[in-house]
Amino acid sequence: MLTTILRTMGVAAALVAFASSSASADEPGKREFMTYCASCHGTDAMGGGQVAEFMSVAIPDLTTIAQRNDGKFPFLEVVHMVDGRSGVMAHGSEMPVWGDRFTADLPDTMEGDLSSVWKVRGRILSLVYYLESIQQ
Repeated sequence: MLTTILRTMGVAAALVAFASSSASADEPGKREFMTYCASCHGTDAMGGGQVAEFMSVAIPDLTTIAQRNDGKFPFLEVVHMVDGRSGVMAHGSEMPVWGDRFTADLPDTMEGDLSSVWKVRGRILSLVYYLESIQQ
């Protein structure tokens, strides 16, 4: 129960921070994508990044996520893929392969520091909003 409350608070805080940003809606997410995802998924997000040929799994075209899901972008499923909760594998290990950039442990109590959780949630939301904005 506490974990659910903390997650909800983290998402809410990230949304507020994201909404109050002076940058355009997809700019923070595009920056995250280009820095942490483009090497595999390509700068066009179509799967042809520089290291894609060395991966043990096929790199998907991220511009067709909605197309592959009956025209609807599965926002929460993509969030779970980015933060590592889904079973996506790359190089034999779960995503994210970039360490803790898109993951954060919730504190054990309400008195714990949530700032790192909020920052991570904001990064994830920005990235997923960007992915949603580039759908074909």
